[in-house]
Amino acid sequence: MTEFALDTSVGLTIVVLFGIGWILFGYWLGRKNKTHEDFALAGRNVGFAFAAATAMATWVTSNTTLVAPQLTYQFGLWGMIGYSFAALGLLLFAPMAKRIKQLLPNGYTSGDFVRLRYGQVAWWVFIIISVVYAFGWLISLGMAGGILLESLSGLDYHIGMTAILIICVGYTLFGGMRAVIATDFIQALIIIVGVSVIAYWLIDNVGLDSIHQNLSAEHPQLLDVLFPAAVMFLFNNIFFGLGEIFHSNVWWSRALSFKKDVAYKAYLTGGLMWLPIPIVTGFIALAAPQLGIFPPSADMIGPTVAAAVLGKAGAIVVFIVIFSALASSLDSLLAATSDLVTQDLFHKKFKPKASDKTLMRFNRYCILGLGIMTWLFCLPRIATLGALLNFAGAFVASTIWPIVLGLYQRKLSGSYAAAAMAFGTLSGLVGYFAIGFYVAALISCAVSGVICWVGVVNSQRLFDWRQLNEEN
Repeated sequence: MTEFALDTSVGLTIVVLFGIGWILFGYWLGRKNKTHEDFALAGRNVGFAFAAATAMATWVTSNTTLVAPQLTYQFGLWGMIGYSFAALGLLLFAPMAKRIKQLLPNGYTSGDFVRLRYGQVAWWVFIIISVVYAFGWLISLGMAGGILLESLSGLDYHIGMTAILIICVGYTLFGGMRAVIATDFIQALIIIVGVSVIAYWLIDNVGLDSIHQNLSAEHPQLLDVLFPAAVMFLFNNIFFGLGEIFHSNVWWSRALSFKKDVAYKAYLTGGLMWLPIPIVTGFIALAAPQLGIFPPSADMIGPTVAAAVLGKAGAIVVFIVIFSALASSLDSLLAATSDLVTQDLFHKKFKPKASDKTLMRFNRYCILGLGIMTWLFCLPRIATLGALLNFAGAFVASTIWPIVLGLYQRKLSGSYAAAAMAFGTLSGLVGYFAIGFYVAALISCAVSGVICWVGVVNSQRLFDWRQLNEEN
């Protein structure tokens, strides 16, 4: 019979206490929301401390806490180092966030930018990519909640998955972006302290030399910096991370909600704070062979090893850290995706004269609907977290060049931008199925880049930046 680090009742108690606390906190914060802009963008008045914390905490996702150990377990050193390179997304988005704030001072979503900059065809391609990616990330986060509870306490996967969705939907539904950013601030503090404690505890109990000697003798490929698949994963992950951040309304909505002159500093600080976390969480997996831990699913390796080394007290710390990381991303994605649907589809396409009250009500319905749909997709546990996330890489990497050139280059036209995103995505999917998940984003970005280059060279018109001010 399998022994778990936590009693099932302890795991369930932690979830219930966290759930009640976060939902009540979200309800209290939601009382300040008087307009749809308050609900969607926190009044565009978020200061530096909260801005940096929400950037860092949102990027500490199931990738960082569960998938980074999984890929370290599979690819060795490049698994954790490769994931740390995802910090480039936040660091490079810092100047872009400043530019976004300048070009779209009254914008709501990344979809607003694509529609105004490139037109309707490119906008439709972008919306499809955004929705596919959002659901992939939402499903991975819901699955991660179930995997966490199951691996640490033996609680049924479906109960854990359902619990985290109810909690995050609950406080986001009540508090909107205010609740998302405020809870992210607290969750960021929990993650930083918790990860530091776990790293110290693991090194003190197992030891770096001991882990290295075991890997050198038994699993030398995990220390091989020229491991071919791992090297490909490194570059693939860089472009995947750039695509995730550059296109996603999760990051655009934050840039638009921050105070003036805060966005650049906030994303730069958030990226630097995030950088060491995947190295620490990935390092946990390197101790698995020495400890004789071989979980039935690779995405359970992180919490399983940590709990085995740290005991019951450590297992509680691991549980709280990973639960906070999942919640900080899930709430952000729920809010940002519902904003995209509300603003870009409902308001712009179907109800252009909708009142402020109607938009806020519809936005809440979207959050609830997204939560229910995510729950339905999570029920079958369709794939491992790594496979599910990297499938989305083929989609998002195709948006990197259209977004960057769209912000800084006046030549690229809508037809070329649409073609770059569409054909980049299709070629990335071919690579995903024909070669492996570790090349999907790489191929997608390369094809998209070539098409964008051709578009810039052949363009005869210059875009007028004033067209981005929709009020004019």
